Amino acid sequence: MQVPAFKDHYQVLVVGGGAAGLTVAAQLLNREDPPEVAIIEPSDKHYYQPIWTLVGGGVVPREESERDEADYIPPGAVWIQDAVTAFDPEAGTVSTRDGRTVGYDVLVVAPGIQIDWNKLPGLAENLGKNGVCSNYSYEHVEYTWKTMQRLKPGGRALFTQPATPIKCGGAPQKIMYLTADHLRRRGILNEVDVQFFTPGGVVFGVPEFARTLEKVIERYGITFNLKHELIEIRGDAREAVFRVTDAEGGTEEKVLSFDMLHVTPPQSAPDFIKQSKLANEAGWVDVDKYTLQHTRYPNVFALGDAAGTPNAKTGAAVRKQAPVVVHNLLAYLREQAIPDPKTYNGYASCPLVTGYGKLVLAEFDYDNRPDPSFPFDTTQERYSMYALKRYALPQMYWHGMLRGRA
Repeated sequence: MQVPAFKDHYQVLVVGGGAAGLTVAAQLLNREDPPEVAIIEPSDKHYYQPIWTLVGGGVVPREESERDEADYIPPGAVWIQDAVTAFDPEAGTVSTRDGRTVGYDVLVVAPGIQIDWNKLPGLAENLGKNGVCSNYSYEHVEYTWKTMQRLKPGGRALFTQPATPIKCGGAPQKIMYLTADHLRRRGILNEVDVQFFTPGGVVFGVPEFARTLEKVIERYGITFNLKHELIEIRGDAREAVFRVTDAEGGTEEKVLSFDMLHVTPPQSAPDFIKQSKLANEAGWVDVDKYTLQHTRYPNVFALGDAAGTPNAKTGAAVRKQAPVVVHNLLAYLREQAIPDPKTYNGYASCPLVTGYGKLVLAEFDYDNRPDPSFPFDTTQERYSMYALKRYALPQMYWHGMLRGRA
């Protein structure tokens, strides 16, 4: 299929060439009578980020997660290798970093989530040294494994979750369980202090899975600290500062030394979303949580991590959201209305690695009710689900989702 030349207006303009943007674009272009599609995405590389937990755990090399973005632009799409800086939904245009103004009939907003490394004092300057690691950075993910291997009897490993929404809500815990299992294999688990810190009040939001995780935490002897938020890292001193909130809402600071500190960084909607007319009060794209259509601009849709929907931000959510956006978008293109909308129920999947060869597949909806895909009890740890994450899901991603087939 011949790729059209660059123009200043498209039927469908997709902002973001990550999982969400590429999946929607591919599904649109796989139709018998596809619309004209352009994708605005600045990056040369595309990453399968869910595998970074296993990179940090020493299971796979980080290069396994990286591909060239050009190889996954769907045939027939125009790739505008640029970055959006502003939206004008009244005019039906976007502005870009390189000075373009691009118009659209329908806009799909899918730029992902923003990692706010600089919002946590001491994080950016210590990441990748002084025992401070994070699986949320491709550049530094291998340092997690190096730091894990250096843990010795008498050491302390701390794992944190921020107060903000994050992509893959289980990731902060997964690497902790792998670290604990690694220490168990070395025979020093009982000699290393492993602790988790979350500003929240529960281990996991879905009780059926929380019960299993509580048993895993007990098995490893992990100290699980609720109402604790990491607020500063003192890298040279290897100290982490936490704000602790008591039952009455009062706060105090706690300082702990560490040998390993795995940080899940604060995250938010991209700044160019926050500053636009498309945003809700929290900065995310203001869409109906079922139809994924914008609440004020009917020719705008959003999905993925930047969408203002109250689901867990996971790639599995994108897989369920994409067909909803495609159906409703095409209906809008035809009729300027969506007489029979498809809906999204908030499905998300969080493959919770609980050790090497062990995984709990947490699938749930908007109401935190289990929404299983398999005819067996997925609240239990299983090797089969670990194999699904390690081997099957990456193949489904590269050859299914991004090709518009899954």
